[in-house]
Amino acid sequence: MSDLKPKSKSSKKPSLKSQIEELSISVKEEKDKFLRLFAEFENYKKRTSRERLELYKTASQELMTALLPVIDDMERALLEFDKSKDKGHIEGFSLIKNKFSETLKAQGLIIIEVNKGDDFDAEVHEAITQIPVDDKAMKGKVIDVVESGYKLGEKIIRYPKVVVGN
Repeated sequence: MSDLKPKSKSSKKPSLKSQIEELSISVKEEKDKFLRLFAEFENYKKRTSRERLELYKTASQELMTALLPVIDDMERALLEFDKSKDKGHIEGFSLIKNKFSETLKAQGLIIIEVNKGDDFDAEVHEAITQIPVDDKAMKGKVIDVVESGYKLGEKIIRYPKVVVGN
């Protein structure tokens, strides 16, 4: 009868302790994989959310860029209307222009304010020419603004074109 006795349990089957250790290691590996996957998914959600927000902010950039020449023409027309004597035309056109400008402003279009005498900044201005100036204080300053610049949100979509004193 002694030959019917099973040999040692450890030789045929792993011990309960070693099974627990293997399962514990396996659980730790799976938990690590899960945490990495979860973190990667969270990063993906944040990235796509930022991209969607950025796309929303600049989705109208092409349209706004196409409308900038219209705004320029309206500015020039308003200057010509100011020369005329007909106050009704001036007031009517001014109302239309202001309404158009306010609509674009509501969509995020912001005019870049540049005045004569401001310091020239290559990060913000586009110098189209330099002219000699008699006043040394005007060297490196904006002498004239030829074309207004605009930002859409925080992104500059057209730099103001300026004349700089030399």
